[in-house]
Amino acid sequence: MNPIGVIRTPFKTKKECPIQPVYAKEAAGRVEVFPEFAPGLKDIDTFSHIYLLYALDRAGRIEMIRATFLDDDPHGIYASRHPCRPNGIGLSIVALVGVEHAGIEGTALMVQGIDVLDKTPLLDIKPYIPKFDCFPDASEGWTVDKAWKGKPSGRE
Repeated sequence: MNPIGVIRTPFKTKKECPIQPVYAKEAAGRVEVFPEFAPGLKDIDTFSHIYLLYALDRAGRIEMIRATFLDDDPHGIYASRHPCRPNGIGLSIVALVGVEHAGIEGTALMVQGIDVLDKTPLLDIKPYIPKFDCFPDASEGWTVDKAWKGKPSGRE
C-alpha cells in the first residue's frame, strides 16, 4: 500500500496521543490528501463523519498476545485495538468539520476527535454511514465490564 496523504495532529509522541477517538473529542487535526488523490474527495463534505485508515508507522514491537489499556490480562491482538499489529493498520472515526481546497497542492480535511500521531501516513478515507455502520446491539466482548485504568489523555 502507498499513502494517499498525511495526517497532521498536535500529538508528537505516543504519550501525548489519546488512546481512542472517544478520549479525543476536542482534538483537531488536518488530513492532507496528495494532489493525485484529491479528486476522490468529491462529495466528502456531505458527510459528518469519516473513517480514516492509516499506517501505524511508530507502533512498536508486535506481540500476538498482550495486555491492553483496559486490562492487565493478556488478549489476542485481534481481540484488541492495540496498535502493535502484524500489518500496522489503524482505524479511527472522526468528525469532518471542513474541507479546504488548496488547488494544485491537493485538499485538506479538517477533522475533530483525532487520536493519531502527527505525520501519520494516510492509507484511505471512507464515509461513516449510520444505516450501514451502526450496530446498536453489537457485543462488547471481553471489554464489557472493563473501566479505563489510566488517564484518558495519554497512551501507556
